[in-house]
Amino acid sequence: MNDSLAMEWEQATLGELSQMRRGITYDSAQLVSEDSGIAYINMKSFLKGGGLNRDGTKTYSGTFSPSDLIESNDVLLANTDVTAGDIVGVPALLPEIMCEQPTLFSHHVTRLRLIGEVQPKFLYYLLCIPEYRYQMLRIARGTTVLMLDMKALKRIPIRFPKQHAFQNRIAEILTTIDEAIDQTEALIAKTQAIKAGLMNDLFTRGVTPDGKLRPSREEAPKLYKESPLGWIPKEWQTKRLDDIAQRGSGHTPNKNYPDYWNGGIKWVSLADSWRLDRVYIAETDHEISKLGIDNSSAVMHPSGVVVLSRDAGVGKSAITTCEMAVSQHFMCWRCSTSLDNHYLYYWLQYRKWEFENIATGSTIPTIGLRYFKRYQINVPCEFDEQLKISITLLAADKKVFALEDDLRKLRHMKAGLMHDLLTGRVRVPVDELKKVMA
Repeated sequence: MNDSLAMEWEQATLGELSQMRRGITYDSAQLVSEDSGIAYINMKSFLKGGGLNRDGTKTYSGTFSPSDLIESNDVLLANTDVTAGDIVGVPALLPEIMCEQPTLFSHHVTRLRLIGEVQPKFLYYLLCIPEYRYQMLRIARGTTVLMLDMKALKRIPIRFPKQHAFQNRIAEILTTIDEAIDQTEALIAKTQAIKAGLMNDLFTRGVTPDGKLRPSREEAPKLYKESPLGWIPKEWQTKRLDDIAQRGSGHTPNKNYPDYWNGGIKWVSLADSWRLDRVYIAETDHEISKLGIDNSSAVMHPSGVVVLSRDAGVGKSAITTCEMAVSQHFMCWRCSTSLDNHYLYYWLQYRKWEFENIATGSTIPTIGLRYFKRYQINVPCEFDEQLKISITLLAADKKVFALEDDLRKLRHMKAGLMHDLLTGRVRVPVDELKKVMA
């Protein structure tokens, strides 16, 4: 940072910049979930990354003092946490919609009423960056319950641009990105809901040769028949999966033998749960060797098998893109010529609730192997119809994945800009930001 820019920044303690007050403990019997009282912010109202979760906000139906209310320019801090510290010290501002109504805050919340040198949105974003999150955790006291030390909180040094216009410009830039993030998250949720409805239609109605959904059973009952898994089109059958796909599983080579590991053979394990449910799995956290295969019950499975977790992360699935082995925690199916592997993948996604419900066990819910021996699916007799269903759902997934990629880029951009702008390293005009985001 050059000297001229450094001269524009000042430093003061949080106590010098604000009047701090913790909220009051209200009668819990007067806290309700309905919208029948005054909005009430508590520890559960905060999001881990900063901001408020309105779903966690209750209302209060008792008496209160005007001094207990939050004003639109107040910055809030979660000063208590009963977990590992994900929430303690997290900042928030009242959303505009809540500024129009009286809002109270609990003793688990600290209200910062700014004196005037620092703008609320600038301070909010500043307190979100890792440097200040770390400082908040350092001054949190307690074992089971963490609570901010108020004296230490007042001593936290805050660096800020002297000019309010500069503070507001920084806040405006970051607000623009936050709005784009919110819009993208909403679009992802909407697209996922559309996909869920489409999946239900496709697996209950199927498609005609021209690729259109069949009329519903209510509209055309003659087009449907009963099956062990519910009503299905007359052109479909309920099949035991073992009759149309080769079922397999795997094993974990002995970890006491280093030669059994890191030998270039990709091995799907519970460590890869985060890679599943995204259609394909191309990489794995761990690899085993040919010796590991030869000296265990592990098996090499060809590219294109459908894998499904029957333990932790139960019901998660994917299609392999190359030869892989799997651990004993997974089932896998090599589809016959009468079953499209993408159709099977999406069927397993559609019925994930079924696997989650059937899993048993207190420590790690598990589905026993016997269950899969008799597992049935509904399947169109015409392979072309399977393909049409698969292609339609794959296209829907691609839309979701593209939006998720956009969201990751926005979050990455925000993290970089927060570091640069809030430490005074660079200035970025809003117009330039809009060009980058276009």
